[in-house]
Amino acid sequence: MSESAESTHDAVVGTVLEVLPALLAEGRIDEVLAAVRALVARNETLERQLAAMMRTTKKNNEGVNKDQLRLFLDRLQEQTKSDEPQANMAEVDARLLARANAAAERAREKTLSEGRKPKRKALKKPLPPELPRIENVIDLPEEQWACPACGVERTVCGHEVSEVIEFIPAKLYVRRDKRVKRACRTCEGEVACAPRGDKIVAGGQLGCSLVAQILYEKYEQGVPLHRQRKTFERMGLRLSSSTMSDQVKWSAELLTPIWLEAIDQVLDSDVMHIDGSGVNVLDRDHPNGKRLGTLWATVGADAGGPKIAAYHYASTKKAKGQRPGELGPTDILALRAGIIVADADTLFSSQMQRDDVIDCGCNMHARRYFVKALDGGDDRAALVIGAFKGLYQIEEDARFLSADDRLALRQEQSSPIYDDIVMWCRHHERDTPPKSPLGRAITYLLRHEQALRRFESDGRIPIDNMAAEHGFVPVAITRKNYLFFGHDNGGDRAAIIYTVLRCCRLAGVDPVAYLTDVLAVLSRKVRRTEIADLMPARWAAAPAVR
Repeated sequence: MSESAESTHDAVVGTVLEVLPALLAEGRIDEVLAAVRALVARNETLERQLAAMMRTTKKNNEGVNKDQLRLFLDRLQEQTKSDEPQANMAEVDARLLARANAAAERAREKTLSEGRKPKRKALKKPLPPELPRIENVIDLPEEQWACPACGVERTVCGHEVSEVIEFIPAKLYVRRDKRVKRACRTCEGEVACAPRGDKIVAGGQLGCSLVAQILYEKYEQGVPLHRQRKTFERMGLRLSSSTMSDQVKWSAELLTPIWLEAIDQVLDSDVMHIDGSGVNVLDRDHPNGKRLGTLWATVGADAGGPKIAAYHYASTKKAKGQRPGELGPTDILALRAGIIVADADTLFSSQMQRDDVIDCGCNMHARRYFVKALDGGDDRAALVIGAFKGLYQIEEDARFLSADDRLALRQEQSSPIYDDIVMWCRHHERDTPPKSPLGRAITYLLRHEQALRRFESDGRIPIDNMAAEHGFVPVAITRKNYLFFGHDNGGDRAAIIYTVLRCCRLAGVDPVAYLTDVLAVLSRKVRRTEIADLMPARWAAAPAVR
């Protein structure tokens, strides 16, 4: 489609290439500038629309696979042959290209090696021995018992056995607590009665195992309460959504000490990650009927990876909490000293400048900008993406090393790669528009270079903030179903329950078994000094009740 322009005075109509010479010949400079501005604005609009379409039509992840990277690198290599690079950048480009090719080749070899594994005949794996076995004897029809040769009834001489997995639907049952009462027949003294059975609240009718299942389904599986209500109806139990909501509220209150202990352990960890994600909250006073709240995820880690996690709900995305007792990101970071890994969010700026804080950036976030530039058609970004691929392959090699050995490997192999990335960005910064996708990528990396390269100075520091971002996977899944929090208190409860569930995942603990056990213990009143023993990692070694 050809673009056209029309003057505001004497009509001059046609394509841009036809109109502009005519306007220049007549000395109508203002109209020429207006036409150029209109074209630039239209071009920017089309670029934004194209980027939006690419984001909605491309695959969900933001990676560049080995085949794509190889294609971009080959094309870029052809371009560099025809160009005449400056002498001081020729070696840098060559090193980056070689490293990117090596990273792509390593990824290809890994795929090929996995594909070279000899195919063997598919064998049925033995079923888990811990599953109970129920005998199902299948006999011949009675008319086939007789021997076809002599007519005598055949006897059983053995069995041909095969195993099939079946499913027994979950069942509800009523636990009848019969509390023993004892009295003294001799003196007719005071009658003693056994304690009440375990449940969330004294007058409630739902046991801890049922409530644990409700919490797990809602916050881990993303099944809203009204859908769970229908499931229970099919099982013969009528439960209102309000009744289940009350159980969630009371459970969150009981689990608050676990949440507070998780916060303390995160703050005391060698490394703390932090990241945030928005969630809609109903608000009658808001013009739209809802506003955006924020869940902040903090993760405590050591050289071996994430160990503990805690979520915080804030009614806004501002730096400080708005309600009494509410913690915004600034409030959270004010409680922490030492290594903090975060994205370069302006909300963190003031706390990250403290002398007792070691600010560590997220290279996954930096790489993401170059992926956007590549998606926008700038093949030059493939060099940096290939270099980042090499950095992550080094991290893969160092995964199981000690902190000291990991640091030595990074300084030997990762630092030279990052030096070339920085040199490349500084060279191209001069001739790349800062508002272009590649310009934004270069600006971000150079502006936050010190924080992004902090992993080169300490083997405990991770290369990115993946530990915190992974914490929002269940949040994103469940949020698609429940859509919003009904109020801020619901956000507070969600933060507590998400914390417990994430800690269970990190400890490799069955969350339903853990909640069933620990809710019962907490309902009996526990001293604050005993809470540490109820955390999922310790509970796995010594369950509190079972």
